[in-house]
Amino acid sequence: MDWTFQKRSDITLFINNNKESFEKRLLSEAVNVASNIQQILKNGNINLLVNAQKLVFYIIQEKEHELIEFAKQEGIIWAKHSLTLAFKLEWVQAIRRTLWHFLYEYNEKAASISNIDDFFVLEKKINDQIDSFLNYFFLSYSNYKDELIETQRKTVEHLSVPIIPVSPTVAVLPLIGMVDSFRISTIEEKVLLEIDRLKLHTLVIDLSGIISMDEDIIDHFKRIISGVTMMGSKVILTGLRPDLVKYMVHTGITFDNNVVTEGTLQQTIKKYLVIDQ
Repeated sequence: MDWTFQKRSDITLFINNNKESFEKRLLSEAVNVASNIQQILKNGNINLLVNAQKLVFYIIQEKEHELIEFAKQEGIIWAKHSLTLAFKLEWVQAIRRTLWHFLYEYNEKAASISNIDDFFVLEKKINDQIDSFLNYFFLSYSNYKDELIETQRKTVEHLSVPIIPVSPTVAVLPLIGMVDSFRISTIEEKVLLEIDRLKLHTLVIDLSGIISMDEDIIDHFKRIISGVTMMGSKVILTGLRPDLVKYMVHTGITFDNNVVTEGTLQQTIKKYLVIDQ
């Protein structure tokens, strides 16, 4: 291979002057990524070759702050576009090998590394920076994904607490499935906000679809009902299944006297809509 080399030039200029050779070597080192490079550019607007050179220059010039910020930015972009982590790892390792190849060629011409000790110092410095890049990249990627999952979970939980107005002053809250500590907190927040927003006189809570509620959850549920009462609304419970009632009886859990219980949701809506009219 023909190399462009200028005396007294540094490694950064050497790589810049041999940019085409650098990219060719890099693509040969990362076969799987190379075949997807255009797709990654299309899906995430990520130019892998440009970013590879940017990373190399941050490493060579020991720009630690820029390298860390670049890693964080890359992590978010890859997470946002759901790009494959295996590709990223292969690509960075290919950058590592390509950089070392160019350092070898540069040293052959410039004789910048005079002894073995200098080589090991350089090796540690470069590998530490690449590992640092990977570390901050994966942390940023993971944090973005975790925040996204948490946001999606909150959205799903809010959708699973549907407060349905059936008249200007009466609404129904049908609860279905498992109620854990996170969901009961969502129920509390949404119930109190919606009672105030809709100016409800009566909230019918249907429990026929509940799988189970442990003692702590039921205790929290009772506090929610107390909060509803404090806001001037009446709570009507429907669909209390025999197994749930039995559990509450055996654990000594009872509702306040101002809580009304009815049989089915259909009967309750019919009854209270007539009253409301």
